[in-house]
This record gives sequence, structure tokens and C-alpha cells, in this order.
Amino acid sequence: MNLILFAVPFFLVLIAIECLADRWRGVSHYRLADSINSLSAGVLSTTTGLLTKGLGLVTYGFALEHLAVFELSADSLWVWALAFVLYDFCYYWLHRLGHERNILWAAHLVHHQSEEYNLSTALRQTSTGFLLGWIFYLPMAVLGVPLLVFVGVAAMNLLYQFWVHTQHIPKLGWFEWFFVTPSNHRAHHAQNALYMDRNYGGVFILWDRLFGSFQEEDDNEPVVFGVTTPLASWNPLWANVQFYAQLWADARRAERGWDKLRIWFMRTGWRPADVARKYPMDKPDLSRFRKFEVPLDGRVQRYVALQFCGYVALGSYLMGVESQLPTAALVLGWGAMAWGLFVLGMTLENRALALRLEWLRLASNLPLMGLAPLVGLWPASLPAWIALVAYSLLSVVALYRCKDRFTRRAS
Repeated sequence: MNLILFAVPFFLVLIAIECLADRWRGVSHYRLADSINSLSAGVLSTTTGLLTKGLGLVTYGFALEHLAVFELSADSLWVWALAFVLYDFCYYWLHRLGHERNILWAAHLVHHQSEEYNLSTALRQTSTGFLLGWIFYLPMAVLGVPLLVFVGVAAMNLLYQFWVHTQHIPKLGWFEWFFVTPSNHRAHHAQNALYMDRNYGGVFILWDRLFGSFQEEDDNEPVVFGVTTPLASWNPLWANVQFYAQLWADARRAERGWDKLRIWFMRTGWRPADVARKYPMDKPDLSRFRKFEVPLDGRVQRYVALQFCGYVALGSYLMGVESQLPTAALVLGWGAMAWGLFVLGMTLENRALALRLEWLRLASNLPLMGLAPLVGLWPASLPAWIALVAYSLLSVVALYRCKDRFTRRAS
């Protein structure tokens, strides 16, 4: 059973409830473009995971078979309880090093780029974490934690982390001492110097208290959400490659070969001296902090929101039938997802080419409708064809009606 798939409707309902709570309290923690950007990163991450999760599972299974020192039973409640705690311990170190090492921060950065803090931020996940993240959970395989248990506690850990991404819940008294809460996780998402690189636990805040990385949310120091090098984009593809691109550029510019290699594994923010001197990067003054915003007509925003719902549906479909799909179908599904979310991101940024790209995206539905049944993405049935044709025609009509609302601006 895919717990995350079944949780998606509850996630969306809770996001809607939080929006109502915003309105009731007279505050605004949501912006449409930011929320779509966060959710787009989450949808892209989930779709990418369908293609890449085998890396972590295969390596875990290999270690379990060949390196396990104990043979634990998946039928034991104690094994599940131990695995739940152990998973969070491993997650703490992955998360901590994800903030402290350049190569790991390049992946984890995506989750922190939003300058808002709400339940949609919880779903803002990386698409590249699979590259190295699996390494940190191998100790569980060595201890003999069954694969079923590992997958189960991983899902439970991720589900727990959803609810702490809100500004509506205050400090929770004694609960703050033992568990991750909205208060101590708000501090984790801050770019203020006081809160920087603190509170790494997923479920238990005890790890942070034990290893000296805890920081309480201070009422005298309001949290400023986001990262010190702003993304300044609504594009989920660029969000995933932004810091990799920066590291690559610095490595290429470095004069010493050793610096070209070690920059990837040094502490986050480290740059070769010659590169830092020639290409300085100024950190923004938080007292002058302004959230990234792009003016966009309301009708275009509503159009993008409706189009995005189609990609949420596609992502949910892929998660639901993943085990029945061949690799070619998953690759095609991922490609359609990545292309579509890229174009919607360009539209939200009101780029000069946005309208042309949007027409091209809708036109690309025609070859998609032809290829999808051939690779087994979905059956060549009449209802499927009718649904896709109807969606495409309605989208063309909607885009035509709001095409004059696109503002041409320099890329």
C-alpha cells in the first residue's frame, strides 16, 4: 500500500483548511505562484521518484542480504518501534549534513527556497535527493531491519513532517522538548543568523538537543523564511539545479584542480579563494528583504492553477498504476510532467516566450496522445481519448480567452 498516495487528498484538504484559517485570522501565508511552485516541486519529485527509488531499495536490499548482523522480523511490533526511532536518527544526520555539505545542500535546498511557510511548503521536495540520500539509511540494513519495515517507517516519518509546516500552531509546551513541532520547525526554515542550520529532526527534536543543534523559536526574532541566496524563480526545474549550477560554475572557474574537486564536498557556502575574489557574492540584508514577486494578470493565474490541477491528476495516476507500467511509460510520463511544469513556471514568471511556450505545450498533447498507448502509459480506450481531447480543446479555448492578458517582458 502506498501511504503517500492515499494521503494526497488529505494533504490538499488540509491546505484548503489552512487557507480558510488564513482568511479567518486576517493573515496571508499563501501566494498562488509560490504555492504552485512548491507543489510543482513536489509533483516533480514524486514522479522522479517512480524512476529512481529502485536505487535506494536495491542497495538497501543488497546490504540487508549480505551485511545484516541480525535477522529481525517484520511481524514484531518492537522491530517497527525500533526502526521508527532508528530511521529518524539516520534522517537527522542526512538532514544535518544536507545543510553542512555543498553537494547535499544542492539537493536539499529545494525544500527551503519558498519565502512562505505553509502546508504547501511541506510538499516542496527535491528531485535529486536519491543520488546520495540512500547512503545514510544503510545502517538500518546492517542491523537487519526488513525492507517492508524500512519502507513503512520512511512513509510514516514523511507523513509526520507534513503538519509541522504551518504558522497557525503556537508552541506546544512539554511536547516541544521531545518532538518536532511547528514552532521549532519554523526556526529551521529561517534565514536569520540566529536560526541558521538548526533543528534537523524529522519526528524527534531530542537528537538536536543531544547533538547541540537545537534553537528555540524566539518571539523577539521573527522568522524570515527562505534562503540567503534566493531562487527568484517560479520554475521547479531551475529550483532543482540552481545550486548545482553554481557549484559547477565555481568549479570550472577555479584555477587549482584540487579546488575543482573538493568544492563539492566542502562545508556549505565554501568557495575557492580565487573564485570568491573574482566573482564575489553579496548576501542580502534581511532588513531590506523583499519576497520574490512577478506581476501577473489574475485571469492568467487562474488559468495556470487549473492547468496545474491536470498535472496533479497525472502525478496521482502515475503513483497509482506505477507497478503496472513499463519503464518507457514512466519515462514518458516524467517527460510530460517535467515539460509541462517547466512551461507553467515560465508562465508564472511572465517570461517573454511564455505565451508561445504555452501554445507549444498544448500542441504537444497531440503526440503524447499517440505515444502514450504505444508505450503502455494508458490504454487506447475511447473514454481516455475523449477525456484528453476534451481537456486539450478546453485548454485551447481558455488560453485564447486570456492570451491578451500576458504581459511581454524581457526574459
